[in-house]
Amino acid sequence: MHGAAEADVDALVAEYQDLYDVVPELRAGAARRESLRYGARIELGLRSFLEGNGSAAFTTSFEDLGALRQLPGLAVQRLMAAGYGFGAEGDWKTAILVRAAKVMGAGLPGGASLMEDYTYHLEPGSEKILGAHMLEVCPSLTATRPRLEIHPLGIGGKEDPVRLVFDADASPGVVVALSDMRDRFRLVANAVDVVPLDQPLPNLPVARALWEPKPDFATSAAAWLTAGAAHHTVLSTQVGMDVFEDFAEIAKTELLTIDEGTTIRQFKKDLNWNAAYYKLAGGI
Repeated sequence: MHGAAEADVDALVAEYQDLYDVVPELRAGAARRESLRYGARIELGLRSFLEGNGSAAFTTSFEDLGALRQLPGLAVQRLMAAGYGFGAEGDWKTAILVRAAKVMGAGLPGGASLMEDYTYHLEPGSEKILGAHMLEVCPSLTATRPRLEIHPLGIGGKEDPVRLVFDADASPGVVVALSDMRDRFRLVANAVDVVPLDQPLPNLPVARALWEPKPDFATSAAAWLTAGAAHHTVLSTQVGMDVFEDFAEIAKTELLTIDEGTTIRQFKKDLNWNAAYYKLAGGI
């Protein structure tokens, strides 16, 4: 980061201004301009590190930032948009899964990103899941022009980080988690419909996606918990369940699907059959 040339920082900041709606306090001559330039240095440093090591995915942690003055937000979002896998809080499994989703969806409309269930809209008959993260949601999920903003972050004890803020485009999608079952890995995939926000969210200054899980919220949540599915996920609006089924077969990885036809009774049976299969396949 500290070795990045000023000209390279200037060029990257100019690219930000071309691509995004930069809030006034981050523009040239404004009070927070240096925060944006520092965010650009993080991107230059991370990109150089990844290219130098031949890496296709990475993780960060908000607890161990060392000499970094900001938690990487904008840099992570842009690197995901460039095809890198990412997992927050040291989550290497999700970093791998994001990278796999990026490769499988390359060149297709839509996007793929790190995601997690941020909160729930529990209006009876209209239940939805709001997906987000502290800063790191990939702008490939929208065709609109994101806003480049700066806000405080209550964890990490560092300076206010810069980040892109936007709403994911409405689209069919799939939310996938990778769990370590000790004797194997397990993919859990839920078909969803990403939908427009019901109303603006001015008090949530991060990128986000709102979706309706299939077959319904209660069944989806019960199946997700029963499967022991992970906290971090990948949301893809580029590829569907069929592609993840192919991926699981190629990777010889267990896959549990939650879609329009899912019932908890059958889902539990699938779990039991899978447990027996992997035990027998591994040798008793």
